[in-house]
Amino acid sequence: MLQNKLFEYGKLKGTIYDFEYENDILPMHSHDIDTIHITVVARGSFKTSGNGWELIVKSGDVLDWKLHDPHEFVALEPNSRIVNIQKG
Repeated sequence: MLQNKLFEYGKLKGTIYDFEYENDILPMHSHDIDTIHITVVARGSFKTSGNGWELIVKSGDVLDWKLHDPHEFVALEPNSRIVNIQKG
């Protein structure tokens, strides 16, 4: 089951997403100017996709999203984690 937790650390803020099981999904979504972020794959691996593209990412990878860029994550292994850090 996908779980999320908001965090603030000084000027940094964002969301930690824990994917307990393989195939847990963070559904397709996009972000506006107030929620645009980077994603750090902190643990595990994921299939991430958007409109017409698909990518396998693993621990240590960083994704820099553009405004209104749709994307989703599917965990490829249990206990995977991503951390979204807001840009603004």
